[in-house]
Amino acid sequence: MCGILGYFALRPSSERFQLFQNALKKLFHRGPDDHGFERVQTTFGEGYLGHTRLSIIDLSNSGHQPMVSSCGRYTLIFNGEIYNYRELRAKLVQIGFEFTSNSDTEVLLAAWMAWRERCLERLTGMFAFAVFDRVEETLHCARDPFGIKPFFYYADQGKICFGSEIPALVELIGNDIKPNFQKSYEYLVSGRYDDSEDTFFEGVHQLLPGCLMQVNLSSFNSLNISQWWYPSIEESCSMSFADAAQHLRILFLDNIRLHLRSDVPIGAALSGGLDSSAIVCAMRHVEPDIPIHTFSFVARGTSVDEEKWVDIVNQHVGAVSHKVLLNPEDWISDLDDMIRVQGEPFGSTSIYAQYRVYKLAKEKGVTVTLDGQGADELLAGYNGYPFQRVRSFLETNRYLDAIRFLCQWSRWPGRSTSNVVKQLISPLVPRGFRGVALRSVGREPVPTWLNGEFVKKAEIRPFLYKNELSSDIPRGRHVMHMLRESLTGKGLNALLRHGDRNSMKWSVESRVPFLAGNVAEFLLSLPESYLISNGGETKHIFRAAMRGIVPDSILDRRDKIGFQSPERDWLTAARPHIEKILDEAEDVPLLNVTACRDIVARMLNGQMDFSSLAWRIINYSRWYRLATSGF
Repeated sequence: MCGILGYFALRPSSERFQLFQNALKKLFHRGPDDHGFERVQTTFGEGYLGHTRLSIIDLSNSGHQPMVSSCGRYTLIFNGEIYNYRELRAKLVQIGFEFTSNSDTEVLLAAWMAWRERCLERLTGMFAFAVFDRVEETLHCARDPFGIKPFFYYADQGKICFGSEIPALVELIGNDIKPNFQKSYEYLVSGRYDDSEDTFFEGVHQLLPGCLMQVNLSSFNSLNISQWWYPSIEESCSMSFADAAQHLRILFLDNIRLHLRSDVPIGAALSGGLDSSAIVCAMRHVEPDIPIHTFSFVARGTSVDEEKWVDIVNQHVGAVSHKVLLNPEDWISDLDDMIRVQGEPFGSTSIYAQYRVYKLAKEKGVTVTLDGQGADELLAGYNGYPFQRVRSFLETNRYLDAIRFLCQWSRWPGRSTSNVVKQLISPLVPRGFRGVALRSVGREPVPTWLNGEFVKKAEIRPFLYKNELSSDIPRGRHVMHMLRESLTGKGLNALLRHGDRNSMKWSVESRVPFLAGNVAEFLLSLPESYLISNGGETKHIFRAAMRGIVPDSILDRRDKIGFQSPERDWLTAARPHIEKILDEAEDVPLLNVTACRDIVARMLNGQMDFSSLAWRIINYSRWYRLATSGF
């Protein structure tokens, strides 16, 4: 796990080198063990490639980056891990490659030389990398299938810069960078973020998951982006449920083995839910004798406390347990740092609990953790995607099955059929009437707590409706379509961003073993009933696959708390600090600050239903002030 940074421009500049070094320092937390840079020349300009290293595989200097090929043609900078590097290395040796290190970086460079972009489909891992070709004067940049590792870029006026985190790009771009008010609007009004190539900064984009970008550095006129991984969702697996569960068990355990490859201590983040519990139990299953350290956030005395389940798992595997207990004073003192670390606004205060879990791992000497991110998007978790499941039933003329499913599904804790019915009816409302329909249920496209005049002046497109139905969904595969959309950038991306920034703040590598291409492709080929049972059970096949490995009490849980913090309690306790943040938000042009203060106060006073809007207003107000001052 590392940080990468690149900068190419047509016109050489004597100031550029110092600027690049300053920007690279912004990534030192991602790689405190080593750093390096290289100046490269092109026919029409110059560039710099930089890297900060967190040593995980081959701790010697042989893994230093930027890494130049023995022929001198290629230079690679790489952030992430290639878990199957040993197997790839063996294949490359067979076709004539020689190696001087035991690093996965050298294997990746050789794989690119041997197979170019076709190497991507051979990689099992998480990665964001850039390869400079001196002969062709091209730059190839790639991101792993799920976007586990970040990659941001900015291209304008004869220059392109890219890197692992936005604050480093802000340092490179300087005063040219401005807030993206369209994204700001979408975040504030609907909670949407990290769901497209656009970021909260104008002109700064993210390379989407599973994409490859090629840049012609001789002219800067050719920037081509293609998607190299986009899995099929056709139902193509004919296995019985029992056979499919057994196959999934094998795939998952094999993936756990690969993710345990490390030359530094490994632990696990454990919430007590099914996903993280399965990872910890699988670690013990494949490695009976290794010490396991777990790191958990517990919210004692609150409705979101999962300490009971954490203790069950730790006792089951004989783990050494480390727990984070927080109070509002902790959150307040770390708020600005957490916002800087994330670089962009985020959805809830639970991100702080995660921030502190990784801090504790660092304090206990653990450099790598295995985490459960991605399981919900792979296995149809959360509330079971009832809207999509019912649509699949209706589309295949299974009307009674749809009714039975809704009846069974609604009996699980925390579920209501009314929202599903609203979602089913919403697409039938003509586009021109959607604003009226939303207002009828109290949802204004431009609510009063926004500055309506600025919304109009900035030409912000009001957000009226988001559940547009795609026309290319295979018949009866609406759940699988939604899962694929989430996996490829419209859901999971935000969660992976939180985990990457929070873990790298403390120089900890977060690995997510659920997210492997072969696992995703297999699950997306199954009947939808294998993932969501007709009785409404989520992750149906995975629960079956883990019998005998994970305690039955965990597998049979009917509630889902998720990774949550007692947000209202924290905000109420921090009220004086919050009021100060809102008082300083008068220069935030998108907000009607007077109305924002009123809404937050009424939510905290119990005069209106509490919602995540309170945090979004607070978070955006503080982020805007920090971002516009250069972090």
